[in-house]
Amino acid sequence: QALVGRVMCVASIADREIALTRTFNAPRELVFRAWTEPQHLMKWLCPKDFVVTFVDVDLRVGGVWRSGMRSPEGIDYVMRGTYRELVPPDRLVFTHSWEDDKEAGHEPGLETLISITLSEFDGITTMTFHVDGLTSDESRDGQKQGWSEAFDNLNRSLQDLQ
Repeated sequence: QALVGRVMCVASIADREIALTRTFNAPRELVFRAWTEPQHLMKWLCPKDFVVTFVDVDLRVGGVWRSGMRSPEGIDYVMRGTYRELVPPDRLVFTHSWEDDKEAGHEPGLETLISITLSEFDGITTMTFHVDGLTSDESRDGQKQGWSEAFDNLNRSLQDLQ
């Protein structure tokens, strides 16, 4: 139980990929909902010290999602993507791209593919998160840090829901 909510494995599979595995003390149905319902995404889909400003979700294969976040300095960032695979509550695959170029590694038009797989044992959900298609070390490192911090927010959010 001490490992719940902590990063169990952080590995760069290749120079342009990210793989993170996290555990959450929550049923996988709840973790899946946290990934797919705007009211839940509003609570966690940003790095530490950022705030989510909006989330739009059209949850279907081919449907589009879009979200905004604001940095502590007041800079707004917008990301978007398209759902490619939905297998509730086991798997979610979607594209990710930035609408801005305000930061190194934000390359408008560049699309990465994010895959999330959820498994549950005894009320503990293990989430495997994979990003493929990054084009630079800056992008990989920035996204690895940002997603890791967002998953800390997700862990806190899941605790509040129970």
